[in-house]
Amino acid sequence: MASVKEMRTRIGSVKSTQKITKAMQMVAAAKLRRAQAAAESARPYARSMANVIANLAAGVSGPSAPLLLAGTGKDQRHLVVVATSDRGLAGGFNSGIVRAARERIAALLAAGKDVRIIAIGRKGRDYFRKRDARISGEHLDMMRSLNLAYADKVADAIIERFSSGAIDAVYMFVNEFKSVMAPTLSETRLLPIEVPTSQEQVDYIYEQKPEELLGTLLPRYIKLQVYSALLESVAAEHAARMTAMDAASSNATDVIDKLTLYMNRVRQASITREIIEIVSGAAALD
Repeated sequence: MASVKEMRTRIGSVKSTQKITKAMQMVAAAKLRRAQAAAESARPYARSMANVIANLAAGVSGPSAPLLLAGTGKDQRHLVVVATSDRGLAGGFNSGIVRAARERIAALLAAGKDVRIIAIGRKGRDYFRKRDARISGEHLDMMRSLNLAYADKVADAIIERFSSGAIDAVYMFVNEFKSVMAPTLSETRLLPIEVPTSQEQVDYIYEQKPEELLGTLLPRYIKLQVYSALLESVAAEHAARMTAMDAASSNATDVIDKLTLYMNRVRQASITREIIEIVSGAAALD
């Protein structure tokens, strides 16, 4: 049985851990507000861009369609972009996205496809590296201070490889921020571009041909998709970490209560034993 001193040491250790988890929860909550505002501010522009692309793509087909829209005509070489965090302590944020990507990769490999991976975030990179996956690109520590330049760097590399014929399809796995309670796993086919469904029927008048406009807008659309997805991922990560640290703080309180109760029992048992020894010694002297 542990002594009262040992129990007090354990309780002190748990209280110290609880202070850390509460501080991390407060930091995550502060970062979440900024990340959520950034993600929400990008959504209207993304919807407007999707509507324009949908209207333009409706009038383009056949040989005149841009490569990013029509595809290479093959389906053998696939690129999977996996966006995770660089740090842990975020509940199931990373495990869920990695599991979904792993299942998709396994299905592609079973079908005889050639699969490469671009890992955004240290956790996803480490996971696939340990399993000897074919990682053809990695982007670390960019989620801490995400900006458009970082997203453009990722998107430019993807577009260049697709345009050169090195890959035939690109899929992106990311956690979208929907609520504080849990992120929503999203799988998006970046290339060839899936024509979005237009939410608004607008009769646009263009000076240039739709093919020319699409040639300029589609790369920007890909960059916007990547940037918006990463903004959602950052917000979802902070929400997951805040929820995980809140649960950890609550669990620490339960552990402290149980240890305190056990310590009181140990102390009471020690006092009772001492009283018995005193009474027994007094009775032996009579």
